[in-house]
Amino acid sequence: MSHEFYFFAGFIVFIILMLAVDLGLFSKGDKVVSLKTAAIMSTIWVLFALGFALILYIWGNELHNVHDFVQLQAVIDKHFHNISINPADLAASIQTYNTNLAVEYLTGYVVEYALSIDNIFVMVLLFSSFGIPEKYYHKVLVWGILGAIILRCIFIFIGAALITKFGWILYLFGAFLVYTGFMMYVNRHKEEDVDPQNHPIVKFTSKYFKVTPNLDSGRFFHVENGVRYMTPLFLVLLVIEFSDLIFAVDSIPAIFSVTKDPYIVFFSNIFAILGLRSMFFLLVNIIHKFHYLKVGLAFLLIFIGIKMLAHGWLEQIGFKTVHSLIIIVSILVVSVVASLIFPKKENLSA
Repeated sequence: MSHEFYFFAGFIVFIILMLAVDLGLFSKGDKVVSLKTAAIMSTIWVLFALGFALILYIWGNELHNVHDFVQLQAVIDKHFHNISINPADLAASIQTYNTNLAVEYLTGYVVEYALSIDNIFVMVLLFSSFGIPEKYYHKVLVWGILGAIILRCIFIFIGAALITKFGWILYLFGAFLVYTGFMMYVNRHKEEDVDPQNHPIVKFTSKYFKVTPNLDSGRFFHVENGVRYMTPLFLVLLVIEFSDLIFAVDSIPAIFSVTKDPYIVFFSNIFAILGLRSMFFLLVNIIHKFHYLKVGLAFLLIFIGIKMLAHGWLEQIGFKTVHSLIIIVSILVVSVVASLIFPKKENLSA
């Protein structure tokens, strides 16, 4: 079997083990997750993500079994890595490749983690709209994130195949991201709202399945007189999965602006998703304070879209992945700092 398979399989095994530990810490009955527990798990997931970057920095060439110059050049050409290597120094060339791989992974991770924050805004709104008690949040998010991992895996490798076969699709992705970022900026002051009764997923589900308003002690299904009903908990799970599908349409093209290697896209995407649940509990009560974050994410998408549209010209002037990382982090830091320095004025009108 290929090195990609063993590297990928090892990653999946590690994620399953860590997810089991995470769920064991979080899911001891239906209870509200404390700020302390959320902070600890958020820190742990970030440290694991950074640790994986170190693994790529040291052994990244093992991912595609790169041990000679011919293999190295083939992988660089295949995944469009924007690096220069020295045929006279194989060791230095491989280290250049590994360093670039780690930077691409970190940049993709930051992009996905940032865009996940927008997902948290929607999750908070959904839980509130569906009247889900806070003690059931973690149960819904467990299954929601597991479903998101499967969906992202499918999307990523389909996207990679499309890019390999149709290079022009990058320009389509770029134009879409610029449009999405522009519309996010235009609608930055628009109050989002969810009507549970008229949501497309709820209407479709209610049409073909039996639904009950009874939460039934936090179960996804309720049995009454021998008839199985879906509870609001399962409905909100379906809506969250649908919302993640919509977010994936933005986030996956965005990360392909950073790297065309589907494995690196997958690794950074999954680490960001796995940290999303603990970050949700960390930010759920304070996320409204970061009111300029929407503006930051809008500019982030616009920048990424422009980068995809002008990638050829940017490479010619020496624009590297590390420059993207600096710009992306700067946008996020400015939006957070601006939110804290210029807090949103409360509406005091009666």
